[in-house]
Amino acid sequence: MGDIPYYKPLPSKDRNSDIDRDNAVADYLAYESPTATNPPQWQLSLPHVAIATLASVLFGYHMGVVNVPLQYIGKDLLFAGNAIVQGLVVSVTLASAFLGCALSGTIADTLGRRRAFQISCVPMILGAIISATSTHVGAMVLGRFIVGLGLGLSSPVTSMYVSEISPASVRGTYGSLLQIASCVGILAALVAGLPAHSVPGWWRACFWISTVPACLLALGMEFCAESPRWLFKQSEWYEAEQELERLWGPSHVKGAMADLVRAEQSHDSGGTSWHALIDPRYIKVVTIGAALFAFQQFAGINAVFYFSSTVFQAAGVTSDVAASVSVGAVNLLASCLAAYLMDRLGRRTLMMLSFMGMAFAMAMQVLAAVVPAISSQRGSIALLGTLVYVFMFALGAGPVPGLLLPEIFPDCIRAKGMAVAMCVHWMANFVVGLMFLQLLKTLGTGLLYTFFTLVCLAAALFVKQNVVETKGRSLEEIESLLLTNL
Repeated sequence: MGDIPYYKPLPSKDRNSDIDRDNAVADYLAYESPTATNPPQWQLSLPHVAIATLASVLFGYHMGVVNVPLQYIGKDLLFAGNAIVQGLVVSVTLASAFLGCALSGTIADTLGRRRAFQISCVPMILGAIISATSTHVGAMVLGRFIVGLGLGLSSPVTSMYVSEISPASVRGTYGSLLQIASCVGILAALVAGLPAHSVPGWWRACFWISTVPACLLALGMEFCAESPRWLFKQSEWYEAEQELERLWGPSHVKGAMADLVRAEQSHDSGGTSWHALIDPRYIKVVTIGAALFAFQQFAGINAVFYFSSTVFQAAGVTSDVAASVSVGAVNLLASCLAAYLMDRLGRRTLMMLSFMGMAFAMAMQVLAAVVPAISSQRGSIALLGTLVYVFMFALGAGPVPGLLLPEIFPDCIRAKGMAVAMCVHWMANFVVGLMFLQLLKTLGTGLLYTFFTLVCLAAALFVKQNVVETKGRSLEEIESLLLTNL
């Protein structure tokens, strides 16, 4: 059957009736996609992706917003010098993000992706206002806790939404934009905090600033397309066709709908309850997703970021700001390169190269710490190892899991599967942050960084043995491939 350049859907009331639904199913199942056709125009979906990336900007910003002005916040709120309270102000968002993440699957499946975004903006705005106006440390911690709920909710929804609305030809590039946006948010928080050194109370403005992108995200989502795959799952076929036309163009509507129908007919989708995650058909892919985020965190990335200022000082760079800018610039540069390579080299290849490069960089850190012959160059080697590690992380291990998981999770479990995987991410993040200094004190740099090296090597082997390449494939093709092989 030839291509149909402009497919006109049936009216909503007809398409959503049982009789016409049966006719539509038969029509779609009989449809044969043209052997040679141009991919959807990426310009159509880009504005919707751009609005969604504001969630990643907010993630990066809130992760870094207290780093520069923390000493001034402590002075004004009377907890300066209290390491426990300082740690609580910084890390309380991790605990609440876990809770928000646990709720994300149910909210995204019940209310849709757009509404989930808008709901996540409420705690991000409210929490920022509470922190900005706080007069004691309890209010600051409460505000940070509330913000974390929004961050935890928005993180998996952002990855899902971008994967579900993106054409296969640019899905990798669009997914990499989330990592770039997170880097931009971190750097923006750094720049926003600089006046705190000279302007009393400036830290309050840093929190007020974060309400602007949160409001833009909530407002922008009102004009963005809903995920056609979520609408299809809700049996809103007419609406799904409309959104596909907005995102991919009219000539690709029937082919995309045919793929959705065939995927539904080929595999019993079952329920979307949490119990479905332990179904024998899905348990392996859920385990793979959770393991990728565990490897990402236990490979030591947060330890490297935490220790980077000390490493820079040992190399003669005494400015914490210079250290942060250097690490952030390398992170951003590698993230941009990852966006270019994601749909060229593929997700699996980038992740293996990334983890191998991280292992090499960690081995440099070990050598710098334990080999007496190079002690005179220890600072320079550790500095180079840190920058290489950050570069290799941002090239694959950082952006790929958040992109890959929505691709490999079938439609019926995607939201809840992402929630579980991201909960593992937040839990591992919290454990590493909690235990790093104690382990460093107990084991020493050489032994601890050797552990991180081994984790990176194990992660590369795990990816090689368990992860399939998804580059250039539609989500329905990936689902069919995985369910056939599991």
